[in-house]
Amino acid sequence: MINFFRLVSLLEGVSYILLLFIAVPIKYMQGNPEYVKMLGMPHGVLFVAYIALAILLKMELKWSNKTFGIVCLLSILPFGTFFVGKFLKKEEV
Repeated sequence: MINFFRLVSLLEGVSYILLLFIAVPIKYMQGNPEYVKMLGMPHGVLFVAYIALAILLKMELKWSNKTFGIVCLLSILPFGTFFVGKFLKKEEV
């Protein structure tokens, strides 16, 4: 399940970057909200999946509150989810 979580974290990060740095500027600079509508729903679904999987993994792998908090914090920082896999590997050692 950890590998699936890493995949979801990568996809969530890509969708967040596309939404934040492509769709939102197009919406406000060109007045075209279509890209936000297109990317918003997949990003929302991936974000919910990311948090749900983080909760499941916290229980399954007995993560500390600190580890869980960092994983959740990385989900809201731009480019943060790209470091989740590296962070979790460091925590396993």
